[in-house]
Amino acid sequence: MTQTINKTLTFEEFIKWKPENKHYELHDGVIFEVAQPSGKHENVTGFLSRKITVEFDRLNLPYFIASKVLVKPLGKDSAYFPDVLVLNKSNLKNEPLYEKESTVSQSESIPLVVEVVSTNWGDDYAVKFEEYENIAIPEYLIVDYLGLGGKRFIGNPKLPTITVCQLENGEYKSILYRGDEVIQLKSFPELKLTANQIFQSAQVEN
Repeated sequence: MTQTINKTLTFEEFIKWKPENKHYELHDGVIFEVAQPSGKHENVTGFLSRKITVEFDRLNLPYFIASKVLVKPLGKDSAYFPDVLVLNKSNLKNEPLYEKESTVSQSESIPLVVEVVSTNWGDDYAVKFEEYENIAIPEYLIVDYLGLGGKRFIGNPKLPTITVCQLENGEYKSILYRGDEVIQLKSFPELKLTANQIFQSAQVEN
């Protein structure tokens, strides 16, 4: 992710400025262009999107995965494009920015958000961790399939790690998964995926 311009903008100015053919995020008024992801990154994102979609479809939940919806913390000039954003369609009528600006701010609209870690890992482990926690998104999944995150986040030695952040009493409790450990999601308790299954999805099949 690269900074685009030095001038700070309000969220309203950002929405008017933002081109439709590229993804940009707003971090405390500063515009960042979302870099073109690698193929492996997209493999992981696609795998998780497919598995999660099959699960909420099986359960007949009013969910869908949004590809171009921004997540905006209330009262801040910030807006983010998660790698996988699960939305609860039944609450979107309560989102004042959704219809015209494809933007959500309420935890009731977002049962699960996923970020697949790339070189800007600090955004996922620190910036977005704090922002998603403040919004009170119930569950946040950090998929670090390359083990890029800082040692304070994924330990030493640094290994591919899945971090599941679950909201408890207004704060995230983080649980780390590696290898063949089965990931426990509160949002989809019957979805049984191991960390290795997700890591292996990054590979290009021959």
